[in-house]
Order: sequence, then structure tokens, then C-alpha cells
Amino acid sequence: MTDSKLTSIEIGRAALKIAVTGSRSEEQRIKQELAEQGIRSTAVDFGGEFIPSIVKIVERAVVAAQRQGLVSDTHVGAGAVAGAAHAALEQVKTKALGFNVGGKIGIARCGEHLCVAIYMAVGVLNLNELCVGLAHRSLDNVE
Repeated sequence: MTDSKLTSIEIGRAALKIAVTGSRSEEQRIKQELAEQGIRSTAVDFGGEFIPSIVKIVERAVVAAQRQGLVSDTHVGAGAVAGAAHAALEQVKTKALGFNVGGKIGIARCGEHLCVAIYMAVGVLNLNELCVGLAHRSLDNVE
């Protein structure tokens, strides 16, 4: 499948797929499978109290995307990832406010499509709820 035929929904699916991996080896396997389809991807773990972690989660997403070459090291690339990560967090904030969270950020990019998926557990001790947030941004192919 060429990148010109991939749509935002397929890139979103890819971001979710890498975000729900349970181990680094599974993450690397999925990353390779996605690369064979023309989709660049990466994932990064996070955890902590939700409110203080918001900035750290967004920063981790930006740094991971830049280090893996999904976006350029410019304010355009950083802004797209940060905006999508923030929008994904916005989708889960009502469940997460006041609680500890832990999970994984999945980021996928193909052509103009960039998606960030947040997969996380929310709770206290072992009493966890699960939630997912997903957001899309468009970037110029050159970016």
C-alpha cells in the first residue's frame, strides 16, 4: 500500500496499534510491520498524577516524534505533535482528573497524516479504569 492511498483513519489505527503494545519487542515488531506499509511510528511510556503529567506527556510525544524522524525539529513539527497529543489528552481528562495515570503514547505518520494515540490506565492502587484518546493533524509532506 502506498502512502498516497493511506487515509487518516488508517494512520489513527496505526497509532492505536503501537500504543496498545505490551512490550518493547511487540512494539518493535509492530513498528516494523507499519514501516512495511509506509507508516513511520514510535511509542513512549508515561505515568504519574494526571494534572502535573500533562506537560510531560506532551513533551515526551514531541521528543519521541522528533528523535524518530516523524516530524522535523521545528516549531511546525513540534506544534503538530503537541497539538494532537493535547487533543488526545482532552478526550480522556474527565476520567483522569485527580487520579494517577500510566500508559503509552503511540504516534504514527504517513505523508500528510499524523496521529497521536493515548492508551492509559487511570486509578488508585490496582483499581484502574482504562481510556483511549486519539487525535489527528495534517502536515505538509515536506515537513
